[in-house]
Amino acid sequence: MDSKEFRRRGTEMVEYICNYLETLEQRRVTPCVEPGYLRHQLPDEAPEEPEPWDRIMQDVEDKIMPGVTHWQHPRFHAYFPSGNSFPSILGDMLSDGIGCIGFSWAASPACTELETIVLDWLGKAIGLPDSFLALKPGSRGGGVIQTSASECVLVTMLAARAQAIKYLKQQHPFVEEGHLLSKLMAYCSKEAHSCVEKAAMISFVKLRILEPDEKCSLRADTLIKAMEEDEQQGLIPFFVSTTLGTTGSCAFDDLAEIGEALQRFPSVWLHVDAAYAGNSFICPELKYLLKGIEYADSFNTNPNKWLLTNFDCSTLWVRDRIRLTSALVVDPLYLKHGYSDSAIDYRHWGVPLSRRFRSLKLWFVLRSYGISGLQAYIRHHIQLAKRFESLVLKDGRFEVCNDVKLGLVCFRLKGTDRINEKLLSSINASGKLHMVPASVNDTYVIRFCATAQNAKLEDIDFAWDVISDFAAEILEKEQADEVSEIVDRRKTHTLAQKRSFFVRMVSDPKIYNPAINKAQTPHRMSTELTSPGHDGTVVTVQSPKTPGSATWISWPLAFLFASADDGTKNDVTLRFRHLDTMMRLSASRRNSATGGSSPSPEAENGITLLKSPKKSPIMLRKRGTSPNPPATNNANNGSNK
Repeated sequence: MDSKEFRRRGTEMVEYICNYLETLEQRRVTPCVEPGYLRHQLPDEAPEEPEPWDRIMQDVEDKIMPGVTHWQHPRFHAYFPSGNSFPSILGDMLSDGIGCIGFSWAASPACTELETIVLDWLGKAIGLPDSFLALKPGSRGGGVIQTSASECVLVTMLAARAQAIKYLKQQHPFVEEGHLLSKLMAYCSKEAHSCVEKAAMISFVKLRILEPDEKCSLRADTLIKAMEEDEQQGLIPFFVSTTLGTTGSCAFDDLAEIGEALQRFPSVWLHVDAAYAGNSFICPELKYLLKGIEYADSFNTNPNKWLLTNFDCSTLWVRDRIRLTSALVVDPLYLKHGYSDSAIDYRHWGVPLSRRFRSLKLWFVLRSYGISGLQAYIRHHIQLAKRFESLVLKDGRFEVCNDVKLGLVCFRLKGTDRINEKLLSSINASGKLHMVPASVNDTYVIRFCATAQNAKLEDIDFAWDVISDFAAEILEKEQADEVSEIVDRRKTHTLAQKRSFFVRMVSDPKIYNPAINKAQTPHRMSTELTSPGHDGTVVTVQSPKTPGSATWISWPLAFLFASADDGTKNDVTLRFRHLDTMMRLSASRRNSATGGSSPSPEAENGITLLKSPKKSPIMLRKRGTSPNPPATNNANNGSNK
């Protein structure tokens, strides 16, 4: 591609970017793809021959865009804003066009000096003390642009570690540095960003994560108590990371209280991470949130979050740049130059050697919008968040879970964490909105952040309508499931009652048969069992009729012995397993002496025992009472029906 084609293709690319940003609403916020989707659409190897530019751009639209999460989408409300603006894009284009690597002043003087000037501009606008500014007379501080807040935290922890080991080495000159390193302890809140934990892992130091108060704010008494406990255990506190505007809920540690308390520990480095919220301090009405900054040793914020500057652009200021650079200086001959002693070399301020000309885009943004324009942008986002907060508070189904100071609202449905997880999952799966969760006081909440540069009140209302609709659907389903569960429990309970009733009914018919209770003495039937003996004689056994000696079968079975009310006869064949006998019942009309209300067997009932497959036929018929009933007359107990 020569310069002529670059002009044409550059114009086309600018047009493509403009169309993309102007038509974002027509796209899903999040892609509907699965891991590995792109691998199946692209070849396994790079092309041997050049391909036409038009084909490349077509693949961008057909294969790349379907897998893009659109952070600039007006329906994107996850994480924090991803800074973006046309001046910033153009600044990055110019930086890429220049293509310098500004690791030292000599490598590109403008790259170094513009970064120093722009960082002083922004530091003054934020309200940092003069000791953090490089160009203030007598100042030892200064600012630098890093890739991310994670690198800012890592670099400051490395500097604090080097300072602590140097101090301990002076006190214990014969102790190995590795042993001293094992004693170092850093501190942060549970609400601090995970990058603090990662920095401690990289730095090979211990980290104690402390519990914040009910407002997710780290307090001085909690910190000092932990530090004193560790000192009693022989550990050495050396680094404290505080947060102004936590990632989870945009909470603020009590910096002034902590800073004052740490005066008892002069060798401890106090860092302030304000990656998101720090940008808002350019507004005079929000500078109160920076209270206590005079105690800090370092401070970072991310213009690539909330100052319309494209990633990467994370700014870090230190009170004493010598303490920072002394931990990171590596000075080979080939990197030295004639002005090393009088100029800043930013290669000593961070982990990487190579550096892009990132100050250009921040310079373009600050000049294009001015401080007043950036203030208006931040105030607009806060207004959008307040609008969303008011909508949540008006709906009794929801609750707000954080103190809304800036552009983040944490909310949830009143109820269980599970129902809120289901709500967020359903909304994100629809592609209409995109939000992420957080844990606030060990409770699952949904984060809603105003992020789009040109977001409007209508976008907030649309988002709330989507959330409300999904909430109504989920609550309705939850209510139906709850009703169904209650019905199922009642059915189970009722079935258990019925089973219990039947068992007791079969076991004790006098309890459940009013006629038996009324008569007190049940009607008795007299039966005679006749069977041929071994010698051919007939053996006859009769049942008794004497009061108090009657034996009853269960009363449900007695219905089979009774005649129906309509005068028809029951003709039922029964088989008793323990008798190995078939019995045929033929019932006559119910005896009037029973009052017609008892299902007990009648004296007229005729019972015929049929031939068993294995036994001789026996006959059972009604006879008179027998004075000597056999003990086996209980064979007709209800448990054997």
